[in-house]
Amino acid sequence: MARAADLDRLYELLADLERRVGGTRKLKNCTGYMDWPDRGVYVFLEPGETRASGQRRVTRVGTHAVSAGSSTSLWDRLKQHYGTGNRSADHPHGGNHRGSVYRKRVGEAIIEKYGLHDDYPDWGERWSTIDRDRTEVRDEEYPLERRVSTYIREQPFLWVALDDEPSPDSDRAFVERNAIALLSNVDSATLDPRPDDWLGHHSRSRQIRASGLWNVAHTEDAYDPRFLDRLERAVAETGTR
Repeated sequence: MARAADLDRLYELLADLERRVGGTRKLKNCTGYMDWPDRGVYVFLEPGETRASGQRRVTRVGTHAVSAGSSTSLWDRLKQHYGTGNRSADHPHGGNHRGSVYRKRVGEAIIEKYGLHDDYPDWGERWSTIDRDRTEVRDEEYPLERRVSTYIREQPFLWVALDDEPSPDSDRAFVERNAIALLSNVDSATLDPRPDDWLGHHSRSRQIRASGLWNVAHTEDAYDPRFLDRLERAVAETGTR
């Protein structure tokens, strides 16, 4: 019962956040020229999937700059998930799944769902393990990168400003890992069950399939409910943008 109540509180905070930032956005409509906070935590929401309350379900939680000395901004991380734009000379609206684990996991699930293993034999492999020309591999993987871009860019998302020094012990890392742990259904009572057609059911990762999130790290952790208090303060400090 405590987890269900904490989950409800998390979604209440996200509803407040949505009001404060003037609604969700989709990456397909975003650019780096928008007024992004330097650092923060973001949540993607699954289109067409709602909780019993009618709120859209969280499908991924993320942050950035959790290594000491990192200068990665919030938009830098979102841009990695977005991929390439229409001005990319070689691969417009593609992307680099080796720079975005989110893109990698979505692509894996598409491969599994549609049986595309022979078409994308190197998907997710590190460059150091691939004994082929990189240009050839990128060209081969481009159609799937486009499909991944289409999928991710259609997902509404929210962001909360939370600016502290990059560190594994940062407040952003604290909020991210505990939000994932709370939302995850791994080894927990299933809350907000995912519909049969959720793409993540085809993931190679047991944690993704069981958690109902496009996350792997922290899906098997116990959560610290104090993160909700920290998130509440961050939401209150995030103004309309």
